[in-house]
Amino acid sequence: MPTTPDLAAARWFTSSRSANNGDCVECAALPDVMAVRDSKDRSGPTLVFPAHQWTAFVAAATSGTVGRPQR
Repeated sequence: MPTTPDLAAARWFTSSRSANNGDCVECAALPDVMAVRDSKDRSGPTLVFPAHQWTAFVAAATSGTVGRPQR
């Protein structure tokens, strides 16, 4: 079973494209994972993704292929 990363020292950031209206997510890059949380609920749940999966997601989102049905 994977261990939960220690988020106490995480350095959280928002996208440079964020509208700065509080309706965004914050991310923290840790050695092997990317943590994501809601900026409106910083003490709420955090999603943690393996670094390689986060990289694949960002690449797909940047290329516009996220959400397209696979053929």
